[in-house]
Amino acid sequence: MSRLQVVSGKGGTGKTTVAAALALALATEGKRTLLVEVEGRQGIAQLFETEALPYEERKIAVAPGGGEVYALAIDPELALLDYLQMFYKLGGAGRALKKLGAIDFATTVAPGLRDVLLTGKACEAVRRKEKSGRYTYDYVVMDAPPTGRITRFLNVNDEVAGLAKIGPIHNQAQAVMRVLKSPETAVHLVTLLEEMPVQETADGIAELRAAKLPVGRIIVNMVRPELLDFDELELARAVPRTAVARSLSTAGLGGARRGGNAERLVEPLLAQAEEYAERYTLEHEQRGVLGELGLPLHELPLLAEGMDLAGLYELATELRQQGIS
Repeated sequence: MSRLQVVSGKGGTGKTTVAAALALALATEGKRTLLVEVEGRQGIAQLFETEALPYEERKIAVAPGGGEVYALAIDPELALLDYLQMFYKLGGAGRALKKLGAIDFATTVAPGLRDVLLTGKACEAVRRKEKSGRYTYDYVVMDAPPTGRITRFLNVNDEVAGLAKIGPIHNQAQAVMRVLKSPETAVHLVTLLEEMPVQETADGIAELRAAKLPVGRIIVNMVRPELLDFDELELARAVPRTAVARSLSTAGLGGARRGGNAERLVEPLLAQAEEYAERYTLEHEQRGVLGELGLPLHELPLLAEGMDLAGLYELATELRQQGIS
């Protein structure tokens, strides 16, 4: 399993939820995982029902088997201060630049630099080791930007080409790319069984492959339970309405007489079956499209009670059972 797990997906597919569940799934049997947020939305804090994350690594959960999940919300300005201290030893001068607004200016006018700082911080956590020689984190999971921006975000070497041909920034970008394009990294795409998210997933995979970035798995989120199979749907279409009414009456849902409760239920019930049949057909078509992409495919259920901390642990268990950890 790659040590840097990058999670992307179309907006609305639940990529942050999947990233959090993946971090829990990986932090089993004493493992330690760092969950990294790069978009400044504090989505991780909301999922784990904790206060807003500062720019520091903080333990937010304990996984089954005693593993630990840490989280970090990367602030580009503070990351740049770290960078200036690391390479230029600016110390107080760096803080003075922040007060003058120079740090904010640099990260705003040079978006390529911003991406180097964000990805660089995650890659540093991947490479970091304790004095004993053990890696500080067994896994780093990044809740990354959406599919439409993921390739550009990760391909920082191209982004900084216009900023620096040589020097520390160039060297930092090269070091980041060595991690991002190595077997240490896997980029997972989260989708729904709907046409637009599936198409965006396919496009994103093509872009990642063209940039020679390592694509990992496809995770289908919020999958609704399959109530009827194909044969049962065909039977629902063919069965006479009078037979449906008799069955409802036998089940105690209204009288058998014409115009009774049972007969009034027939049309809405068959209309619902037809609606389900349309969704069933669409979802199976989209599964076929995803299957043709040649990547491992995992499915996570739609939680009827909504998403809370207990639901997050439930999804983590589902991922472990599907062999993702």
